[in-house]
Amino acid sequence: MRLLVVEDDELLLDGLSVGLGLAGFTVDAVSACEDARAAIAAQAYDGIVLDVMLPDGSGLDLLASLRARGSAIPVVLLTARDQVPERIAGLDAGADDYVGKPFDLDELAARVRAAVRRGKGRSSATLRWRGVELDPASLTALRDGEPVNLTRREFAVLAALMERPQGVLSKAGLEDRIYGWQEELESNAVEVHVHKLRSKLGADFIKTVRGVGYRLAGAKET
Repeated sequence: MRLLVVEDDELLLDGLSVGLGLAGFTVDAVSACEDARAAIAAQAYDGIVLDVMLPDGSGLDLLASLRARGSAIPVVLLTARDQVPERIAGLDAGADDYVGKPFDLDELAARVRAAVRRGKGRSSATLRWRGVELDPASLTALRDGEPVNLTRREFAVLAALMERPQGVLSKAGLEDRIYGWQEELESNAVEVHVHKLRSKLGADFIKTVRGVGYRLAGAKET
């Protein structure tokens, strides 16, 4: 799940990047409205964590411009705890949720997961497919009730496929889900992750669609 975090406090931005990364998100971090607009134009995100007060404008204006263009990307606002009118304005402008500062990082991660889940029309937090269950909150996996040890990126690849069980995801699409701007990407990274997932879940659990990408076994042919 790839997030854009927009926050002008450098220390807080670093903390959010590390903390949300440990929670299983792929995080791109910027500190200004202009940079956020450029990032959104260049990259598809599953969600945005957006501070209201930014050095070159208001996060509310950025949010309003997104909604005016028809973007439904989930947005969680970071607001000062005592500024109720600001929170109301944010929700009325199209925010999916807000978290008051100071905040608990685990709560923020949970609210982001919930906003993204609602945006994708899913009611359950757990992803399930052919006896495999993924819990994005704990980053744990089960196969037929037994724990499966997955790395963070293996989990991210599998979650991306299980979120769209009837779809085919390209190699580039999976790379976008699991690698941020500052992370080094090897040319065969996705293939390596898929190979390891097959070794843990069964050789036929993930199918290769030649020239297109990957899909889950049991999904409809396209």
